[in-house]
Amino acid sequence: MTGPQNDPVPPTADTPRHSPELLAQVAALPSLPGVYRYYDESGNVLYVGKARHLKKRVSSYFARDHGGTRIGHMVGKIARLDTTVVRSEAEALILENNLIKQLAPKYNILFRDDKSYPYLKITGTGHARDSADGPPRPEAYARMAYYRGSTDKRHRYFGPYPGAWAVKETIQLLQKVFRLRTCEDTVFANRTRPCLLYQIKRCTGPCVRLISEADYAADVAHAEQFLRGETQDLLHKLEQRMMAHAEVLEFEQAADIRNQIAALSRVLHQQAVEVGGDADVDILAVKVQGGRACVNLAMVRGGRHLGDRAYFPSHVEDAHAIAAERGDDELPTVEAQVLDAFIAQHYLNVPAPSQLIASEPVSASLLKALCDKEDCKITATHAPRGQRRVWLEMATQNAALQLARLLAEEGSQQARTRALAEALDLGVENLDDLRVECFDISHTAGEATQASCVVFQGHRMASGEYRRYKIEGITGGDDYAAMRQVLERRYGKIAEALHEQGDAEALTRAARMPDLVLVDGGKGQVAMAREVFERLGLNLSLIVGVEKGEGRKVGLEELVFADGREKVYLGRDSAALMLIAQIRDEAHRFAITGMRAQRAKVRVGGSRLEEIPGVGPRKRARLLQRFGGVRGVEAASVEDLATVDGISRALAEEIYRALH
Repeated sequence: MTGPQNDPVPPTADTPRHSPELLAQVAALPSLPGVYRYYDESGNVLYVGKARHLKKRVSSYFARDHGGTRIGHMVGKIARLDTTVVRSEAEALILENNLIKQLAPKYNILFRDDKSYPYLKITGTGHARDSADGPPRPEAYARMAYYRGSTDKRHRYFGPYPGAWAVKETIQLLQKVFRLRTCEDTVFANRTRPCLLYQIKRCTGPCVRLISEADYAADVAHAEQFLRGETQDLLHKLEQRMMAHAEVLEFEQAADIRNQIAALSRVLHQQAVEVGGDADVDILAVKVQGGRACVNLAMVRGGRHLGDRAYFPSHVEDAHAIAAERGDDELPTVEAQVLDAFIAQHYLNVPAPSQLIASEPVSASLLKALCDKEDCKITATHAPRGQRRVWLEMATQNAALQLARLLAEEGSQQARTRALAEALDLGVENLDDLRVECFDISHTAGEATQASCVVFQGHRMASGEYRRYKIEGITGGDDYAAMRQVLERRYGKIAEALHEQGDAEALTRAARMPDLVLVDGGKGQVAMAREVFERLGLNLSLIVGVEKGEGRKVGLEELVFADGREKVYLGRDSAALMLIAQIRDEAHRFAITGMRAQRAKVRVGGSRLEEIPGVGPRKRARLLQRFGGVRGVEAASVEDLATVDGISRALAEEIYRALH
């Protein structure tokens, strides 16, 4: 890290003008590691950075004129500075990236926070024992399962995997070779004969004691060895066990192990990618083009190449310009900057493997911070040989293909946005700010009516601003009343703010009026929307209905206007109609998923039982299982309710009162 070591100079005609208090704060910073945050006058965070020497790094921003560069624009907006001193650069790295994820600064490279990595879970810690009397205990026989979420010490987790398919494929391999169970504990506990998986040789039938507890535990241990990539040791142990059985004339057991060895050998032979002596490796390739970037992450776990996943950061140009102006020689290219940001943000919550193979050099300071975090040695190479070079070339090619696809999609979306603005004469100066909101109503025969509002902005669907509305107090199946209610709830407060302030710019972004309001329907729905907008005093020209064409065929939709204009058919090949159909279909999808979830909740009685104090998830599940649903629970007497495990007489009376 480089930069001037002297104190920041006072503002002159050639430097941005900052308050004396801010400059004095910069001058008083310590030469210690830490994290700094810049804010503008409105309190919005501009940039988050870490430094080995806070004073040297922060002073470099204020010590000279940056002109009309991107960093100059940012520095000119700085009104406030916050710093946090830490003990080491590793702590600074962790804090910096926690703040980046939390605050989403405008001038940092941002990767979407992805917590959805799946794992393969093997239940239990291996200490539970089966009882000699009674049926087998599920906790004594470990189960393998697909898992997402936070991990704990009660179970063993392997991964993370790049996608669900990789976990499920691994489970299928383990079923073929080691025949571990995958059934739920409740199913296991109630079996009286082996299931179909036993018949097709995918399970050893521990639920009915067709395998001893010790032999099953050995299979679990061997499966874990396989997942850790210790395949040669595993094969050697299996061969020793086979010979031991053969020596004491236990030929049936020896044949079973022989078959297991053969199945494992076939699996290992079928692997398209071999890792040699390394069990866990991550391959990272970066591609930058057209102001956008792609990081392709390929994972090797337990000696198996599990596939890859592409990531697309935002704010690439701003962050690179800041690093270049700052004189960060350790990461001279934008590709290196993007890779550095990805590694720091990605491995903050995901364990880092022992080896990284990257298309760009990894900064020594970041690598050291990762080693400190994981408390183990982590190496990185950007010039691999042999098989590792093939991996990197594959990852680089995939990054280029994914980025080309993204740029093509964004170009197509921008063309569609422009076509929509021109076709409807929306008069939007900056198409990046064009905002479309679309509403749809969904229900099943009047049950569980839901309204959806989806948002299109910045040439894409802004899923973070989607909203669902639970429609109540209307006649079931009355879509017009539902549309009236959702529009009043969505735009009522905005209309009040507009009338009180008289200035749309004064509204917050969340409360701004869209440039176009789409409703999924024809004249009836548009008339209802017109009525609401007239009462609220809003612009009727914003409302456009999407009326289905002849035979309800896609591409034949007509547009209905609330301000009296004639209906318009844009044509099957119209880019504007394609965008309208895309937004309408997304609103329909979002409404249906919400309606189905609400309907399912009502039908199983979850919403009613959840409101009863003392009835948690387990007791609710037992009640529904015993009586076959909420109607059965309603029909049960207090005495019947009290027979359920965990339901006392007092609680049974409370449940009965609540449901009646």
